[in-house]
Amino acid sequence: MANVHPTRGDTRGDITSHPDALEMRDRYARMLGGRDVALVDGPVFLLGLYCAVSPWVVHYAASQPALATHNLIVGIAIGLLALGFTRAPERMYGLSWAMCALGVWMIISPWIVGANPDAGVVWNNVIIGALALVLGLVCAGTAAKSAPKP
Repeated sequence: MANVHPTRGDTRGDITSHPDALEMRDRYARMLGGRDVALVDGPVFLLGLYCAVSPWVVHYAASQPALATHNLIVGIAIGLLALGFTRAPERMYGLSWAMCALGVWMIISPWIVGANPDAGVVWNNVIIGALALVLGLVCAGTAAKSAPKP
């Protein structure tokens, strides 16, 4: 059994003598190598959260029930993408383009899903869509820049 008593040479804080230290360090560097977008994950999640609750914030849930349900579903999808970007960035940043597509869809959705939307509803969705498009492009650009070269 390992000697873990603090007065008898406890070295648990130092892993340099661990047999897999170099491999763990390399793996950690690989995992965080493409994390230039780490600052975008939070805003993407907050955008998804706002998109989901925006019908009740802007007060059009009663007048546009189809668009309210639509924004709730798309907001949840954006939030799940953000959680995926945070949890498994190497696999999920390929879906950055889906974020761009959701942004474009949010811009045009008031006229397709909604029924005679007023200016507040249109501006709400256009701003959400534009932000989603920009954040998706930032994620996609960073993913392309940090992708391993063949």
